[in-house]
This record gives sequence, C-alpha cells and structure tokens, in this order.
Amino acid sequence: MNATPGISIFNGPNLNMLGTRQPELYGRETLSDIETLCRSHAATLGVTVEFRQSNHEGELVTWIQETRGRAAGLILNAGAYTHTSVAILDALLAAEVPTVEVHLSNIHQRDSFRHHSYVAQAARGMICGFGSHGYILALDALARLIKGNPER
Repeated sequence: MNATPGISIFNGPNLNMLGTRQPELYGRETLSDIETLCRSHAATLGVTVEFRQSNHEGELVTWIQETRGRAAGLILNAGAYTHTSVAILDALLAAEVPTVEVHLSNIHQRDSFRHHSYVAQAARGMICGFGSHGYILALDALARLIKGNPER
C-alpha cells in the first residue's frame, strides 16, 4: 500500500472555463486556482491528489474506471454530465471507490433538470453551493473515510 493515500479529483465539461464563464454563478477562481487550493489542503491532510479536467464523457469514464484499485477516493464534479450520464454512473459503480460529488453552485436552486444527479446514486455524499470550498469539504470527508473515521 502507498505510504500516502491518493485521491483523484476529476472535473467535467466547461470547468476549464472557470473564472470567465458566468462568474456571477461560478465565481472568478480558475480551475488552476482550485487545483492549487486542493493540492495545498491535501498536503495538510496527508494525502496526494491527482487533478484532471475533460470536456469528453468517454475520457471521464476511462479515468473513473482507472481509479479502481488505485485511488483511495474520488472527488467528481461531472458538470452537466451529472444530469445526463448513465455511463459515468456505471463507471462509478464499477470502480468501487468512495466518491464525493461536488458542484460549485447549488444545483437544487437552478433549472429543474439540474436537480437530478446520476452521480449521486454512486456517491457517498454530495457537496454543492459552496464554490471552490466544496472541494476542501470533499477532501476533508474523504480523508476521514480513508483513515477509517466516517461519521454516518
């Protein structure tokens, strides 16, 4: 077993546009800013992170599948695929990795089609509406799970 547990953080479509795309909704931080924040916080928790983004559903599916037996946990912001992708749900179920779903905005206060999440069916929990801080909350939650201290 690795001395330092690894957490994969995968981001879906349009998240590469953070900072410029609808800043009133998603904030002014870029995805690079969020990656820096996550790496710094992960170090304080004693975990490493792998941080990736793709606009392609199939690539996300492959990455999720590859976490099986390799990652201690997964943080997933699937973007719009949250609401549409059975393929991502199936990959999460096959990966059998503790997963936390993250969204920058509160998806339950938005368009009704955004209220349904396929990801939620495979995730241990969901964090939404806290902007980039949601990633920190997700890292904290996964670190607790990895270290065997889940509060359920």
